[in-house]
Amino acid sequence: MEVLPEFVVRHAETPQEATRLLAGDADARIFSGGTGLLANMRLGLGAPSVLVSLERLQGFRDVTDLGGVLRLGAGVTLSRLATDADVGRCAPALAAAAATVAGPAHRSAATLGGNLCLDTRCVFYNQNETWRSSIGYCLKYRGDLCHVAPRGKRCHAAYSGDLAPVLLVLGAEVEIAGPGGVRCAPLGALYRDDGAQHLALARGEFLTAVLAPAARPGTRVAYRKARVRGAIDFPLAGVAVALETEDGRVRDLRVALTGTNPCPLLLTGTGEFRGQTPDQALLDRLVKLVQRQAGPQRTTVISSNYRRQVAAAIARRLVSELAVAG
Repeated sequence: MEVLPEFVVRHAETPQEATRLLAGDADARIFSGGTGLLANMRLGLGAPSVLVSLERLQGFRDVTDLGGVLRLGAGVTLSRLATDADVGRCAPALAAAAATVAGPAHRSAATLGGNLCLDTRCVFYNQNETWRSSIGYCLKYRGDLCHVAPRGKRCHAAYSGDLAPVLLVLGAEVEIAGPGGVRCAPLGALYRDDGAQHLALARGEFLTAVLAPAARPGTRVAYRKARVRGAIDFPLAGVAVALETEDGRVRDLRVALTGTNPCPLLLTGTGEFRGQTPDQALLDRLVKLVQRQAGPQRTTVISSNYRRQVAAAIARRLVSELAVAG
């Protein structure tokens, strides 16, 4: 780990001030819990001279029940998400997912916005400066070669946030503040399928809140992940499932992945299962659907094929369990 570079913290009192501070300095970064940002800075992955704190923004750390929709400030900590009564009642799968992130000390500081905007990860990127310089850096930072796929010009670093897949299957939206004011967009629009630039935010824009609708009556939602250790580690593959059944048949099925692609992925094609019995034949087809769309590369110490198979197995198991629970 490197010594932290010098920086100043600016506390924005309004979204407009935060936008001005971010737009005025290309190296300025949003600072909240800092569990990801400060670790990257200690690895030499960026040296922002200005950190813009949003903790003084109105509603930044609030959980508000709007009647069927939760407004979650981007500064809500993961420990708060895991234990908040409103979150537990309206989005229990989100609370459960938050409780699995890292360790208790991390969750007490890490925030919803930080987890959703988590930097992508790769064994060639998340190393110290000496290690990275010895191989000529990489396409994601200071280099022009992707060591995962040297013949290509695309970064394959994987997104590994735990909350995005749950929010994707719930159909959540995000509030984004920027030079043009505040806009709302589907959560999926926050991301690009690009390991080097995975967030679709313009200069001066930042996440202020998440609007998470409660699951419809009869819909069961769950999240599960695989990792090397049972705590602390990022997911090698994580899966969220929302399943609604009626008279023993699928009425709606949504599946989202994390840890396998450069962005959290809401599977396409699950609509073909509507009206069908969630039997072994359906589960076999689901496995193939996950295997086709999951795109893990050699970005972790575990093989990409293993992560693909694990994602498919978790999806199969979750759908089976939720169908029985229904």
